[in-house]
Amino acid sequence: MTTPQFEYATFAGGCFWCMVKPFDEQPGIESVVSGYTGGHVVNPTYEEVCSETTGHFEAVQITYDPTIYPYERLVELFWQQIDPTDEGGQFFDRGNSYRTAIFYHSEEQRLTAMKSFKELNESGKFNQPIATLILPAKPFYPAEDYHQDYYKKNSTHYQRYRIGSGREAFINKHWSDSK
Repeated sequence: MTTPQFEYATFAGGCFWCMVKPFDEQPGIESVVSGYTGGHVVNPTYEEVCSETTGHFEAVQITYDPTIYPYERLVELFWQQIDPTDEGGQFFDRGNSYRTAIFYHSEEQRLTAMKSFKELNESGKFNQPIATLILPAKPFYPAEDYHQDYYKKNSTHYQRYRIGSGREAFINKHWSDSK
């Protein structure tokens, strides 16, 4: 039996609580960690990131087996969790730390992300241009323990937040044909 060769995928999709569950439920996903990336502060705290002074995004880092769940499918699933046209945050969460981005870990990932971005932008699915950034991966700092697997630890609050923020309705409106 061959040992899996895991790779990383890092996505910023607004509130990281809402970005874990969709990926965590897929085959070939080893782990999904909530955290911070893209900024200039080492080991930032949640409060520091929310202060908008660190340059960090709330993000998830996914460890996955590309032979089971390829990067292209991860990017496709990422698009289906966000409003890719919103450059000021996501849903109720506003500010630079809640912007969307794909952080690539290799040239292959960069090319895949760029191709997917172009296809989505030209698809006519949205009335505005795609605002999601495609950036090189930077150090990733796991968030505090209480943020990890939030959808499991606080399922009722998570579900209320996902619905109340407008994320659930947006996804259903724009992506129901993709599920």
